[in-house]
Amino acid sequence: MSEKEEITTLSPPLSEEEVKELKAGDMVKITGTIITARDKAYARILEFSRAGKELPADLEGGVVYHCGPLVKKTDDEWEIISAGPTTSARLDDVQTEFVENTGVRVLIGKGGMSQKVAEEVGELGCIYLAFTGGAGALAADAITSIEDLVWEDLGTAEGIWVLKVKEFGPLLVAIDMKGGNLYEKR
Repeated sequence: MSEKEEITTLSPPLSEEEVKELKAGDMVKITGTIITARDKAYARILEFSRAGKELPADLEGGVVYHCGPLVKKTDDEWEIISAGPTTSARLDDVQTEFVENTGVRVLIGKGGMSQKVAEEVGELGCIYLAFTGGAGALAADAITSIEDLVWEDLGTAEGIWVLKVKEFGPLLVAIDMKGGNLYEKR
């Protein structure tokens, strides 16, 4: 754990300076807008960015949560029941390009990423926050509203959920921009 005891609150969009100050072991919460994205959303975002197409959500300075939420629809209203993290390393093959093409500053998931990818995204001004696996109900409680479901054709687990959150976390800075990586310290 770092010497820093307090919990830092981040409010996206974030600058590189804001995330550069955080160190592996720091605790944070997020208040503002985050989006969910997994394999299929990553593939489509990269397809759009490679083709020069406009993305359906502005990700510059944003926070991407590796999550496929469990949802329920009543009438025309969606409700997220559980929003636990998914394993981030499965996106390693495209993670660097994704961060470079989108300008995302924070990735959230579980399990980390390879050391090579961690270094590459750090050089691009992005950090990785760990959310406890199995705590999906805690994550869902921090969601104050669902702003949009983008690319619903990918399915509710794979589409992009644009979420407003309040005090989302606690999250652990697991990989910082300066090479600090809690997964490598085992």
